Amino acid sequence: MISIVIPSYNSKTIEKTIKSLLNQDYKEKYEIIVVDSSNDDTPKIISKYPVRLIRQNPSGPANARNLGVKNAKGEIIVFIDSDCIAPKNWLKNLLKPLSDKNVAAVSGTYRTKNKESIIARFAGYEIEQRHEKMNRLDRIDFVGSFGCVYRKDIFLKFGGFDTNFVQSEDGELSYKIAKKGYVIKFNPSAYVYHYHPDSLIKFLKQKFWHSYWRVLVYKKHKDKLFGDSYTSRFLFFEEALVGITSLLLFLGVTKIFPLYYGLFLLLLSFLITIPTSFKIFLKDKIVGVLSPIIIILRDLIMGLGIVYGLIISFKSVK
Repeated sequence: MISIVIPSYNSKTIEKTIKSLLNQDYKEKYEIIVVDSSNDDTPKIISKYPVRLIRQNPSGPANARNLGVKNAKGEIIVFIDSDCIAPKNWLKNLLKPLSDKNVAAVSGTYRTKNKESIIARFAGYEIEQRHEKMNRLDRIDFVGSFGCVYRKDIFLKFGGFDTNFVQSEDGELSYKIAKKGYVIKFNPSAYVYHYHPDSLIKFLKQKFWHSYWRVLVYKKHKDKLFGDSYTSRFLFFEEALVGITSLLLFLGVTKIFPLYYGLFLLLLSFLITIPTSFKIFLKDKIVGVLSPIIIILRDLIMGLGIVYGLIISFKSVK
């Protein structure tokens, strides 16, 4: 028995998600559970379909997913987000690695749905590069809850998702599971179509809060601070460089420090974006040309998110 759990809050795409799951090329029995906290017409939309609807007050995706698992009949728990659309063979492909009894969880991948947006396409290429890295590994330590599967007994053994985290709860759980020696696999054939942020403001806002919550996760898992199977260690160097560059440029403009130091680091920041930008350029010329600017802004905002996370962490210690 397979239980698919979807957390939902005022989702504009939940109907597409449910329809895609009801149309799976999978012959065995499975149930769909939607844990919804919406204050719009989302519950009415969900009620039109043969799925189990569980209502709760807004309390974050970790709580919603845990509640879904608590009410699940299946021994295998599949998670998908309400802004994802699953191809017909998604469930079948996602479950394949579980034929090995040693595999505790499997993470899938994304494909960009809203390709009309330049920013959404960049976000997709960025994730694609990270997942290419994961695909080269025999086992991973990071599971994205947008499309993944856990053995229920393993999920419950580790207490499910930590509800103290509004974001990054999926990475935190997978760290704990991997550290205990359980095998986690990445399956690139198990992809969902996803709506990425379609504006620069939305993208940068997402990056800020992602970085903030990752700091709080790293507080619990210090050994993951400089990289895991999803995040490159080089990213931290990029963020630090852009942060120092911004500081030196500010000091240069205010004539506290020579401006050319900041300009030199700005040039260096631009140069280190070229390998990534060139790879993107080969796939998408417009996005590739704009990538250096997007990357520098991304690294700056992620750096600010990290600083904010550190400030909050220090305050909580006091």
